[in-house]
Amino acid sequence: MYRWIRPLLFQMNPETAHKLTLTTLSRIPSVSSFFGQAKADSALLSQSLWGLRFQHPIGLAAGLDKNGEAVDAFLKLGFAFIEVGTVTPLPQPGNPEPRLFRLVDDRALINRMGFNNEGAIKLHERLAKRHISGIVGVNLGKNKVTDNDRAVDDYIQLVRELYSVADFFVINVSSPNTPGLRDLQAADTLIPLVDAVLKERGRQNALQGGPLKSHHANEQSGALTGRQTNLGGRARGALPPVLVKLAPDLDDEAIVDVAKRLVDVGVDGFIATNTTITRPSLQSQHRAETGGLSGKPLKERSTDVVSLVYRATEGRVPVIASGGVFTAADAFEKITAGASLVELYTALIYKGPEVIEEIVNGLQSLLQAEGFHSIKEAIGALHRT
Repeated sequence: MYRWIRPLLFQMNPETAHKLTLTTLSRIPSVSSFFGQAKADSALLSQSLWGLRFQHPIGLAAGLDKNGEAVDAFLKLGFAFIEVGTVTPLPQPGNPEPRLFRLVDDRALINRMGFNNEGAIKLHERLAKRHISGIVGVNLGKNKVTDNDRAVDDYIQLVRELYSVADFFVINVSSPNTPGLRDLQAADTLIPLVDAVLKERGRQNALQGGPLKSHHANEQSGALTGRQTNLGGRARGALPPVLVKLAPDLDDEAIVDVAKRLVDVGVDGFIATNTTITRPSLQSQHRAETGGLSGKPLKERSTDVVSLVYRATEGRVPVIASGGVFTAADAFEKITAGASLVELYTALIYKGPEVIEEIVNGLQSLLQAEGFHSIKEAIGALHRT
């Protein structure tokens, strides 16, 4: 069906098409049924991570549904999990338009949105009212007007306000579109910020009467007991895992160093990677636009970062791969490099919702063909060969 819709959407300004799609999905979630739904063989593709049960490894990356408008529809499309945001404590308009560009010849996007969103209170309201069960994570950022020396306050406030509706949190200090944000990636700045977020998570857990429970490697395979909160996958009393999203533009040594130090502090996982400010060989009209580049040109570097993090942490915490995944073979490459889960964004724009089922079914076939009995056997297999 998407092959008939895409030409109409691609005639529109990219942000107009984006808003139209979200509005349609939010008001009529049942429209997602026209695109089918991914069905996974649980014996092959399901796994438990952080006490959350993932039906298969394919999820929606942050940035597409910043305000949690279409959570029900995206879950109905067949994503095993979705990541909403980036959200900031206060609403903000983001950068001036135009700020989103299609690079059709390169199967890529460039965006300089600038954390445009309606703020934490609005997101909380929407997530609290959703109807479809499923795993929903929240990507956290600071407001543009917040100085870096006070950035930790924004992240703490977000954990406090969204704790009851998030199945996991992602600390985003790697977007290239908020001035000065990437300065927070330096280990000496990032470590105290992450430590403060983890402590706030513990405080919120204590306020709700939950036990303090780590999610590190020896506990990743078992689901936590307890009643689920709202419609998420997180059991009541369980700590929502805290992940850090990494920039692909850090050098290899910095990625290894920060990954090791963050695991020692207690971070529960990583997302590799955010968009890139580098410009590999591109062909499309908008190749010189400023902003973060996503899609096919990011695939190789994203996989490299997955490998670096997996090796640096010795697989002790899960890695979510994000960057350039268009096919089952792309996803399989990320998994064998060390990714436990894989997120899509740009592929959804170019190939439509059918890409979810295509990748899920293709992954099952690839796992069987390579002799794996479960996805967990395949995670990081490249490093054991």
